[in-house]
Amino acid sequence: GMDLIEQLLQDPKLSQNKVAKEGLGDMKLLFEYLALFGITGKISFDLSLARGLDYYTGVIYEAVLLQQENDHAEESVSVGSVAGGGRYDGLVGMFDPKGRKVPCVGVSIGIERIFSILEQRLEASEEKIRTTETQVLVASAQKKLLEERLKLISELWDAGIKAEVLYKKNPKLLNQLQYCEDTGIPLVAIVGEQELKDGVVKLRVVATREEVRAA
Repeated sequence: GMDLIEQLLQDPKLSQNKVAKEGLGDMKLLFEYLALFGITGKISFDLSLARGLDYYTGVIYEAVLLQQENDHAEESVSVGSVAGGGRYDGLVGMFDPKGRKVPCVGVSIGIERIFSILEQRLEASEEKIRTTETQVLVASAQKKLLEERLKLISELWDAGIKAEVLYKKNPKLLNQLQYCEDTGIPLVAIVGEQELKDGVVKLRVVATREEVRAA
């Protein structure tokens, strides 16, 4: 990184080229900032990098996702670019009637590629993709327990627990459990007539179907 830039700045031909000197100066400044952030080890200076659009006027960059070759290898291998961007000082000015120069820097992120990689990793680890941050679903085992469910979910919210309830008067327990499996909610707090009498809640782990009674 910085060592290569210093060598290039000492090159007789490059040092006499105004554009090259300015570009290397920008790169040197960039690496100085990267050093302050402590992330120079995550950056690679690649002179062969090129972007497909011609409006870039300075530094260009790509973000590449790495993965281990195997469980025991220390070296990482690239699995492809997930973001790219750079400096463009003239793009905004093209749409300004006065043609003013507006320095900008930006990046585009490959959302679909990132989602695809996440799905592959979850499938490999046999984990289910969660579509919600809900930690607990408050469910009922019998009919006419809507008020009890709403009271319990209010207590969970007050305790800072991300809880959810199906806003149906008498949902079937099987449908409530299936909803947890479909959305990836890990726990179900089940309220039933017996639980109300005993002053407890039945807590069920969706993945293993283990149940415990909690007061």
